[in-house]
Amino acid sequence: MIIGWQEWIALPDLGLPALKAKIDTGAKTSALHTHYIEAYGTVKRPRVRFAVHPSPEIGDLEVVATAAVIDRRDVISSNGVRELRYVIRTPLSIGGRQWPIEVTLTNREHMTYRMLIGRQAIRSDMLVDCATSFRQPQLSYGLYESGRRPTRAAARPSSSA
Repeated sequence: MIIGWQEWIALPDLGLPALKAKIDTGAKTSALHTHYIEAYGTVKRPRVRFAVHPSPEIGDLEVVATAAVIDRRDVISSNGVRELRYVIRTPLSIGGRQWPIEVTLTNREHMTYRMLIGRQAIRSDMLVDCATSFRQPQLSYGLYESGRRPTRAAARPSSSA
């Protein structure tokens, strides 16, 4: 499978049917933009609830998801800032193929791409063509119109609970 340096991807288990992602072979781990993260669960079974704005152009579009935490890792970003991030495992879908990947959760609000695909997520049968974009079938933010669009108030527990 040949992919471009940017591709439409999906994270179906998180309710994200379409995201533009940058394929970054210089990054070890994949990262997903979250503007809200809340840890819950137990020490033995930690979980996170987080909110994603999948499209920088559609500000009111918010998807809230939950996942099991598989790790917390110190990550040094491209600008040299060290951050302790939650790590989750979720299926990644590109071009009709799907496989599990590890994803760190972080605020990428000022970055162009809401998702960064690191080299750990790139399968051995894949080739990144850095001269092209969107080699795989295109998705669309229109997929959210019929999908899950919870509001912040509906998806997050109230502080009085």
